[in-house]
Amino acid sequence: MKKHHFKTAAILALILLVGCQKEFLDRKPKGSLTFDTFFKTADHAVEATNAVYQNFRSWEMSAFPWIGITDIISDDADKGSTANDALYVLELDDFTFDATNQVFGQSWSGCYQTIFRANLAILNIPKIDMDEALKNRLVAENKFLRAYCYFRLVQWYGAVPLITHPLAGDEYLTQQRSPVSEVYAQMEQDLLGAIEALPEKSKYASVDLGRVTKGAARGILAKLYMLKKDYAQAEKYCLDIINSGEYSLLPRYGDNFLPVGENAAESIFEINAVAVQAAVAGSGATPFNMIQGVRGVPNLGWGFNRPSDDLVASYEAGDPRRQATILFVGEVLPDGTTIIQDNPEILNERYNQKAWVPAHAGLQDNGPGNIRILRYSDILLLAAEALNENGKATEALTYLNMVRQRARGTNNFILPDVTVTGQSELREAIYHERRVELAMEQQRWFDLLRWGRAEQVMKAVGKDFVAGKHELLPLPQSEIDLSAGGLAQNPGY
Repeated sequence: MKKHHFKTAAILALILLVGCQKEFLDRKPKGSLTFDTFFKTADHAVEATNAVYQNFRSWEMSAFPWIGITDIISDDADKGSTANDALYVLELDDFTFDATNQVFGQSWSGCYQTIFRANLAILNIPKIDMDEALKNRLVAENKFLRAYCYFRLVQWYGAVPLITHPLAGDEYLTQQRSPVSEVYAQMEQDLLGAIEALPEKSKYASVDLGRVTKGAARGILAKLYMLKKDYAQAEKYCLDIINSGEYSLLPRYGDNFLPVGENAAESIFEINAVAVQAAVAGSGATPFNMIQGVRGVPNLGWGFNRPSDDLVASYEAGDPRRQATILFVGEVLPDGTTIIQDNPEILNERYNQKAWVPAHAGLQDNGPGNIRILRYSDILLLAAEALNENGKATEALTYLNMVRQRARGTNNFILPDVTVTGQSELREAIYHERRVELAMEQQRWFDLLRWGRAEQVMKAVGKDFVAGKHELLPLPQSEIDLSAGGLAQNPGY
């Protein structure tokens, strides 16, 4: 890790006093603070924790370094935009990248900057004389956010440096890769601790919606157990969420991705964002909506992350989720304001409707849309998958068909209930349902990896995927160089 990455993170962690609740996201920093004057009060503990959330709204955590190696790299999406725009993103789409592609350095530094902020908070908050319940909750929030960063890193890069304390000066360039099993163990420890200390969603005041909850920690832990193929534990934590009574499916699928769906009944965890009058570093906005917005008329964004032909063809006839996921030329925008015009500079353009936001203050980069990380339907489908792997087909069908029933609404002529009970046939049905339910939500690549299907699927859509190489991304070449051989590169790069 570059030394300046951590130094910058340290400074920002002390001065970015930005609340994670939406009505407080536009608060301005309160001036200069130092290590000597910080971590003295309960307010400092809250502010340090908020600074960890804030980093998830950065370019490194929500723009090309996020959608590039989740959606665009998968069969769900193509690069989009004009032919020669951001060719380094096209390398991700085509699997022609190497370790110098800037996305890898940005995703790496973004995650480790966030981990640094979390480590700083986890170390120092317990020393503050403050309400014990709040103290424990804030430490648990930071442990969750640290674990979630490692959840991203380990799926992209495999073995990575496992850092659980703020590094001293002589430690920056001496970090080595820890085995995946050790990273998993740390994630499990953090998430179990978070589950114990965090409240349920319903226990938060409305101004704190968006903070990490017990349900969010259970959900990411269930995903970790799915990675480990520990289906019994994955089943347990999915069912804990389901039986908690904290979440439910929204009646209309498409509402999940509109302002009305933010932090609503189906939301388990999302990154909150809000447009402010002037988008500045540390504000509540993100570039997530801008880079995926309509390019042309109306000019809402850059037009990247184009839903692929293969994704369009994957929906069953009449599935309303296709319309809620993809914006086509000639279609009226979700708020009814105007029609999308053809852009002659883009071939067969279409856009990710789940990233669409209505008119808002500021310019395109002042994106106010929350980034959905974990929805209840995702957990229902994970429960179905785990139950099926555990030989409980009847129970698995219950949760699979709940998702399909919500999607079809009152139209009984589409999306009939799945009735197959053979394990392999039901597995295929669940795999399909995860794709169409969660399309363009940055889930597909991680699913393909854990299913062991990346090679099969990538080659089927004509991508130049190399088995034994592309299952993992390359560590940034800059980090390899700085480590003077301490960090070994992944095979094939």
